[in-house]
Amino acid sequence: MRGSLAKLYQVLGFQRAVANVEDIESISKARHDRDGAASLTVLNPSDHTTDEPLTATHTSYSSWLNDHPSALRCFKGMLSSAKGKRIVVFLDYDGTLSPIVSDPDCAFMSDPMRSAVREVAERFPTAIISGRSRDKVHEFVKLDEVYYAGSHGMDIRGPPQQVKTYDGKYQTKALDKKGNEFIIFQPALEFLPAIKEMLKELEKKARGIQGAVIEDNRFCISVHYRHVQESDYGLLHERVQSVLGKYPHFHLTRGKKVMEIRPSIKWNKGHALEYLLDTLGFTGTDNVLPVYIGDDRTDEDAFKVLKSKGLGYPIIVSSTPRDTMATYSLRDPSEVLSFLIRLARWRENSSF
Repeated sequence: MRGSLAKLYQVLGFQRAVANVEDIESISKARHDRDGAASLTVLNPSDHTTDEPLTATHTSYSSWLNDHPSALRCFKGMLSSAKGKRIVVFLDYDGTLSPIVSDPDCAFMSDPMRSAVREVAERFPTAIISGRSRDKVHEFVKLDEVYYAGSHGMDIRGPPQQVKTYDGKYQTKALDKKGNEFIIFQPALEFLPAIKEMLKELEKKARGIQGAVIEDNRFCISVHYRHVQESDYGLLHERVQSVLGKYPHFHLTRGKKVMEIRPSIKWNKGHALEYLLDTLGFTGTDNVLPVYIGDDRTDEDAFKVLKSKGLGYPIIVSSTPRDTMATYSLRDPSEVLSFLIRLARWRENSSF
């Protein structure tokens, strides 16, 4: 294990182990400088959420940090409460493991981030919970060591344990390429035929609007209009509503430059978090320490679950002040990378 971590540090351009927060922050800066040279447009992280940030001045952000301190600076104190507990890690994808980019099909994870997630997953149960389709997230991440929950938790590939507290008709046993068993849990399965119909209709409706992108997220549909002329916003919205009006069991949500159609069921990332904790055997126990890192408004449902249970650490990824249920914060994916590296190294050096 130590050798694999050493290789990760070398990939990042550092020849010695990270010893403190200052060193970790230097890694963040190095990665930020390197990523900044990429030709793909990297957007402000606040563009990923429907929350409107407060005035993004240094003063207001510093004040916000008093209520949501840096998880890097508080790392030692956070992990001091981990003795005798099982850490479980939950991660969003866009804006957390990858930067927010202008083209949703190009939100690639960096090799250093992939290595860090792998290191963490080798030490702790780890799941990625995203609004993307489960297959798309797996295509980006390319790791079999983690569990995946796509479509805001409506499509979960979890541990090989069926849970009686959840409807068995939504749980299906399957085998991976290596013959290992896992469970697919899809609480919105009955809506799939209607989603496929809507997808075809939306693709036809969007053809005449330059820049509109329809993304199939399997159990939800995203309509991106970041590259649509502002004068066409109203027209696109009208066409989306004309399709949605035919399907009363679906509703529309909004993000930054995106509209999303979802089934109207009581299921979100918070429910997905609870389901995964259940299948991992941590329901009704106090010896678990969930760490959830995410940047999106939809991650607030998971933060709320942890807060209501007084359990673990919800961590928001944001470079601007915003309302959140999270306890701690990280500025951007580069700080997420630093945190994951430090978490993996902590476990390697820990005696418990």
